[in-house]
Amino acid sequence: MTQGDIISLFLEDDAATLRLGNDLALALKAGDCLALSGDLGAGKSSLARAFLRSIADDDGLEVPSPTFTLVQSYDLRIPVSHFDLYRLGDASELTELGFDEALEHGICIVEWPEMAEGELPASRISLRLEHEGAGRRATITAPEKALVRIHRVLAIRRFLIDAGYGDAERRFLTGDASLRAYEYFRLSDSSRKILMDWRPPPEGPPIYEGKPYPKVAHLAQDAYPFVAIAETLRERGFATPEIEKVDYEQGILLIEDLGKDGVLDDEGRPIVERYRESVACLAHLHSMKIPQDIPVSATHTHHIPDFDRVAMKMEVRLVLDWHMAWRRGTGPTDTERDEYLAIWDNLIDELKSAEKNLLLRDFHSPNIIWREHESGIRKIGIIDFQDAMIGPTAYDLASIVQDARVTIEPDLCRQLMDDYLSLRRAQGGFDETGFMKAWAIMSAQRNCKLAGLWVRLLQRDGKPGYLQHMPRTLSYLKAALEHEALAPLREWCTRAGILPVES
Repeated sequence: MTQGDIISLFLEDDAATLRLGNDLALALKAGDCLALSGDLGAGKSSLARAFLRSIADDDGLEVPSPTFTLVQSYDLRIPVSHFDLYRLGDASELTELGFDEALEHGICIVEWPEMAEGELPASRISLRLEHEGAGRRATITAPEKALVRIHRVLAIRRFLIDAGYGDAERRFLTGDASLRAYEYFRLSDSSRKILMDWRPPPEGPPIYEGKPYPKVAHLAQDAYPFVAIAETLRERGFATPEIEKVDYEQGILLIEDLGKDGVLDDEGRPIVERYRESVACLAHLHSMKIPQDIPVSATHTHHIPDFDRVAMKMEVRLVLDWHMAWRRGTGPTDTERDEYLAIWDNLIDELKSAEKNLLLRDFHSPNIIWREHESGIRKIGIIDFQDAMIGPTAYDLASIVQDARVTIEPDLCRQLMDDYLSLRRAQGGFDETGFMKAWAIMSAQRNCKLAGLWVRLLQRDGKPGYLQHMPRTLSYLKAALEHEALAPLREWCTRAGILPVES
């Protein structure tokens, strides 16, 4: 129940208190202060313990009370410092305990916050526990952005209750560069269920014909495309997650866990066999005609969008809008911009005769699950396809043999290309020359997009980690530009300072 900017929850027993701690572990982030108030025995320490064990993904984590030490710190996925201020001599001592530094880098849980009221941040999340009948009443007040996150994890808990998993101990799995996040929980047989948290995105400013970027680039805005593509591929023998329950309005999906193993080794290097099987799976997919209109429900049909000129050019503009100023300190001149876009118009014209079918868009290591005990195409679990389009199939081959997040050495790249081309030749009716030209164009298109995207993630979204992929992206772009059809783009990139001048 909510009242304005207050969340009020009745916790019927100790298990419900622990579930709230579990849920909050998925809502809080570095910089949050959770202030726990309530009388002795109200459940503050139990909630804090559940919170810490959830962040640690360790039900057996030892969580001693910091009553005498005043603070206990944990180096977890998000660092957490657990303060108990009951024996604090003076509020000013909070600084000596390292509170400010702990909050800068992680989460602070504070029991008995009343002992340092004036020293705690005004933006804290306050949670008061009070006995009520046979249970407890939890009252939460917080800044608006934190409340939004808390409302979200509580909505997911209600979803799980409706699905019959109300007691699930939720654990963080992963997030990505988009608004999607993933969590999991275990069943009694130790198998896992995956929950996709796909919040409805904000509209965003219009950038082309009154439309925001996601709509121009045909990025999925709800769960219908994911469900449509997943079921269509599963019907054709591919390993995509079975979907158990979906709330389209809220963007919450409960899906099958295809496994934990990927296509990289422990050092983050490509495992050759797994990449070769991935390419074989892709060749099989490209031999099949996928319908463009897919019924999802009695009232909704998903139309797979075309990877059209507008979408392609919108993506390659990221080089102009983000990369160039970052690289050389000045943005593109009007002449540079016009020349670049004209080159891309000509390259897109060259794709008119290219083979077109379903392209998954991000078929690379983060989105591929290795399934050792399966056979054929089912050895490859495919988990990311909500932005799938109909377009040049060569795009997906470029995305795997030039994996954006791991270096594919030239010898392995040649092996993967040879595998794919051999399989396509065996299928018959394959225009290899035309495909290779499309591959070069699609590789250049993808890497121009990524070269701008990494900078946008850094500068707009505060995610510097993606910049580590820039040297690899530019080396892949350079390889694509060796094709004769891309000579004008190669010359433009060299003049613009994106590629080094060759001696």
